[in-house]
Amino acid sequence: MPLRVYDDRARELLFLRPPLRVVSLVPSETLNVFALGAGDRLFGRTRYCVAPEGQVEKVPEVGGTKDVDVQAVAALEPDLILCNQEENSRPHIEQLARLQLPVFVSFPRRVADGLSHLARLSRIFGDEEQSRELLRRGLRALRDLEARPPPLDAFVPIWMEPLMTVNADTFISDALELAGGRNVFADRERRYPLQADIGGADPRPAGERDTRYPRVTLDEVVRRAPRIVLLPDEPHPFSEADARVFRTALPAAKIAFCSGRDLSWPGAQSVEGLPRLRALLDSLR
Repeated sequence: MPLRVYDDRARELLFLRPPLRVVSLVPSETLNVFALGAGDRLFGRTRYCVAPEGQVEKVPEVGGTKDVDVQAVAALEPDLILCNQEENSRPHIEQLARLQLPVFVSFPRRVADGLSHLARLSRIFGDEEQSRELLRRGLRALRDLEARPPPLDAFVPIWMEPLMTVNADTFISDALELAGGRNVFADRERRYPLQADIGGADPRPAGERDTRYPRVTLDEVVRRAPRIVLLPDEPHPFSEADARVFRTALPAAKIAFCSGRDLSWPGAQSVEGLPRLRALLDSLR
C-alpha cells in the first residue's frame, strides 16, 4: 500500500514500496537506519557518519555533511536521501531535489521530535514491528526523566574560537533540560553583526537568519554564573586546555567533558544517551 509522508519542510514524499537504496547525509540518521535494522539498505554516507562502529565502515562515502558530492549520490540511484536542515548545506539539498531524487529533510528541535522522527522512519522502512521495542525504550527514557531534581545552572559551549553556545530553541538545550540542567543562555539570541553579538555594536534586524546559536564572551559567561560547564566532544572537540580556561574564569563551577552525540544526535542515540547525560549531571551535584 502506498505511503504518503511529509518531511520537516512540509514537502510530500510518496513511497510505493519501502526504500531499498538509501543515502544518509547525516551522522545521526545513519545511526538511526542501522538502529531500525535497515543497515543493509544503506548505499552511501558522509565521512562523518562513523556510528555504529564496526558496521558503517563498509558503506561508501559521498563527501561530507557540508560538501556533499551530489553526482556521487545521484550515481547510487537512491530511492531515499536522508538530510537535515541544520547539518547539510541548502545548495546541495536543492541540487539533489532538482535531479528529482527523493530528498527527505528532517529538523528535530526537541528530543521528543527526534523520537517521533525515528517512528516516522520506521514507517517508511516498513519495519514498525521490528522497531517497536526501540521506540518503547525511547519513550520510557523520556518518562523516567520527567521526574527531575532541581536543575543545575549549566553552560554548554559548542565552539571555542569564537566562543559559541545554544539558546532554548535547540535540541541541545532540550536534552540538557531533560537531563537535569538549566541552560543559562536559554534566553540569549544571536545578534547580527558579530560585534553586536559580543556587545560592541548595536544589533541589526536578523531577518531570516538563525538566531539560536549566539556568540558570547567569557565575561558574559562569568556573569551568568553557571554551576557546571559541559564540554562536548563535537562539533568542537573541547580539550583539557579549553577546560583550564573555564576553570580559571569560573573557579566555583564544575567542569566536565561529555558526549556530543548524547547532547545533539536526534533519534536512536537519545534512547541510551539521555540516561547517560542524566547520570553525568547527577554525579556533579
